[in-house]
Amino acid sequence: MSTARTAFIGSGRHLEMALEQWTAALGPENVIREPAGLRAAETATFGTSVTVPAIVRPGDRNEVRQVLRIANEWRIPVYPVSGGCNWGYGSRVPSASGCVLLDLGRMNRILDFSEDLAYITVEPGVTQQQVYSFLQERNSGLWMDATGASPQASLVGNAVERGFGHTPYGDHFSHVCGMEVVLPNGEVLETGFSRFEGSRTGPLHRWGVGAYLDGLFTQSNLGVVTRMSIWLMPAPEYFQAYFFSCDSEEGLAPLVEALRPLRLNGTLRSTVHIANDYKVLSGLQQYPWEAAEGRTPLPREVMKRLRKQLHFGAWSASGGLYGTRAQVAEARRLLRKALAGKVNKLEFLDERKLRMASRFSGLYRMLTGWDLSRALELVRPLFGLLQGIPTDQPLASTYWRKRTPPPATMNPDQDGCGLLWCSPVAPADGAQAEELVALAGGILLRHGFEPAISLTMVTERSLACVISITYDRHVPGEDEKASACHRELLRRLSEAGFHSYRMTSQSSAGLKPSPGYDHVLRSLKRSLDPNQILAPGRYLSAE
Repeated sequence: MSTARTAFIGSGRHLEMALEQWTAALGPENVIREPAGLRAAETATFGTSVTVPAIVRPGDRNEVRQVLRIANEWRIPVYPVSGGCNWGYGSRVPSASGCVLLDLGRMNRILDFSEDLAYITVEPGVTQQQVYSFLQERNSGLWMDATGASPQASLVGNAVERGFGHTPYGDHFSHVCGMEVVLPNGEVLETGFSRFEGSRTGPLHRWGVGAYLDGLFTQSNLGVVTRMSIWLMPAPEYFQAYFFSCDSEEGLAPLVEALRPLRLNGTLRSTVHIANDYKVLSGLQQYPWEAAEGRTPLPREVMKRLRKQLHFGAWSASGGLYGTRAQVAEARRLLRKALAGKVNKLEFLDERKLRMASRFSGLYRMLTGWDLSRALELVRPLFGLLQGIPTDQPLASTYWRKRTPPPATMNPDQDGCGLLWCSPVAPADGAQAEELVALAGGILLRHGFEPAISLTMVTERSLACVISITYDRHVPGEDEKASACHRELLRRLSEAGFHSYRMTSQSSAGLKPSPGYDHVLRSLKRSLDPNQILAPGRYLSAE
């Protein structure tokens, strides 16, 4: 881990000269050096030792170009962030000490929108809430895809990290187009057909003509994305969410085997989220300190008792059905048939049923056998996410082991929430999913953490697994334990062939060198960024 924290600070005079020029270019209010602001930028949901000497906040593409030109002149590294809500993966903390934080949050304009062609073009500071409100104000018939990170999270930031959401447009990078990128030397590159003056299809046709470059600027340090078109989903005639649970702890493999064919043949068009009991419980409430008699990790007998009390299973899953009423009815029939004998509860919810469940929870339980009264807090936001409605409810799970309730305005970084995510990918194969979960679960329990695990069918053939190491940073020694656990997870899972699709800003140096791949990346880096000023070490193993 230490390699990623190597200091890249030039002489103090060089930094002062760069800051003087940045102040002239951006205005003093957009060059931040006050200690409280810098400490906040150095704080994540896990232990870091990275230092941030300053924060610069450009307001448009030309100011980004000026920032990078000055950085090159004085050899001062910069680290770009869009919204800084990268919780669990590093928040706003740079990949190396001495990097000036390049905060793109002021670049928050919606540049283009088409209702008919279903796309929106945004800058990196545009948030999920901003786009949702924009669509609502226009009574648009289009949905965005949202993550559970925060309504204030950046759409561009998540797409360039190749994150995912919930609807049929849940694989975010698969639904973006026409990027504008400022290269480390200040030059501007447009991708796809956007590179041609007067092009009519820049936001519409991903591939353009010739070499496809867009992917080079995701999970990399080769450029700063300053514009991106994002495709929006036409609202379906009818939508139903489905929720099911399985009481058997050995039930994961049969579930995956039942769901995969439905994803492959298009019956299930959206992502399917499968979560274990630890993941579900952390979404419902904080750690049951009294029931566990102060012990950690949570004893299995306590978990089993809570599952029974709160009416959830060893495995729970959710997803959405989209289309005409007839299409949804057929998908519902096929899903019910595929899950017969494999789940203990299966429920389909639309707006009418959800209102009924909220109003008549006792009667609803009597009619359906499913008690929603305790779960509605979790169900309502999930129901919204499946329709592209952003929410901050999932953030409450980062307070899992805190002994005080989440505040009204949640900030996991500043509130001392411990969260480290490890995100391996497995084939959509039941036996291999079980193998991954068993390996990861054993490692977390041995290090003293609950193995809160979700597996998401982002594509028809693979499962993106998110393993949460959740703890209280204010407890002495927990940061070190979590870091050791995370390192072992990365190593052991990689050795087993389950490589992570996303890394923290502090773990990129742990990537094992891949000679051919690394050679090409390093050649590109030397060509585009000869002074190594952009996000040094990010997603590139140490030489």
